[in-house]
Amino acid sequence: MTTEHQTALGDVAARQLAIATRTVPQLTSITPRWLTHLLNWVPVEAGIYRVNKVKDASSVEVDCSARDERVLPNTFVDYIENPREYLLSAVNTVLDVHTRVSDLYSKPYNQISEQLRLTIETVKERQESELINNKEYGLLHSIAPSQRIKTRTGAPTPDDLDELISKVWKEPGFFLLHPLAIAAFGRECTRRGVPPPTVSLFGSQFLTWRGIPLFPSDKLPIENGKSKILLIRTGESRQGVVGLYQPDLPGQQSPGLSVRFMGINHKAIASYLVSLYCSLAVLTDDAIAVLEDVEIGKYHEYK
Repeated sequence: MTTEHQTALGDVAARQLAIATRTVPQLTSITPRWLTHLLNWVPVEAGIYRVNKVKDASSVEVDCSARDERVLPNTFVDYIENPREYLLSAVNTVLDVHTRVSDLYSKPYNQISEQLRLTIETVKERQESELINNKEYGLLHSIAPSQRIKTRTGAPTPDDLDELISKVWKEPGFFLLHPLAIAAFGRECTRRGVPPPTVSLFGSQFLTWRGIPLFPSDKLPIENGKSKILLIRTGESRQGVVGLYQPDLPGQQSPGLSVRFMGINHKAIASYLVSLYCSLAVLTDDAIAVLEDVEIGKYHEYK
């Protein structure tokens, strides 16, 4: 009977002397948040944004008179007396970090910085969800009845998106829809033999329809296998949809977002207040339209 002897250092033992290359913490809930990138953001100094509108556009009279015409129409533009005011909404959280953790375990990555980074990412994810779903100012709750249509056959078709374009025909900017709705639209296009072209934007590839890009967002709700598709025009100059934020906040990290140190309590826990102030305004009814009852086929519920 022979006995085998180890003649070289083994891998397991050798790894005890090796320095592992570490990554920062990975958070699967982080998304590109295309909506917040695509909106034009307007600073709101006092937290209030008033949308003034003309009372009746048809009452503004003009004329194309003949050369010898001496009488011109007199007119004026009247405004609504009680315009809607948008108030900024807050997304807040308090981050707690034990000082022992930040003192002892901050190499190679600073624990406080990483905790704040992940918290801020989560706050920004919630911001995009609120911009879409908030019952007071969210996109889905800011659409006029005349700008709501339903699918013809359930699945989103090129005809459905064409009808959306007819609702937002003045410089439409982009479609916003759930990734599963994009897949459903792609299937319908392929089935009809009209595969949608793609375009490269921000370093990524997107499907388009009639030259308008389809941007994904997992914040669009899915209920009973159905979702919605939005078409949006953006910008104040286009009388579109605009994002609102509070400028010049104490501890500002990015527009509308601040981080403030709240102190250390008697249990040696340091607290940081993370606040984001934002809202959204639809300047005219025809700046946005929605396709409802969009069937997406096989799906997984998204929270």
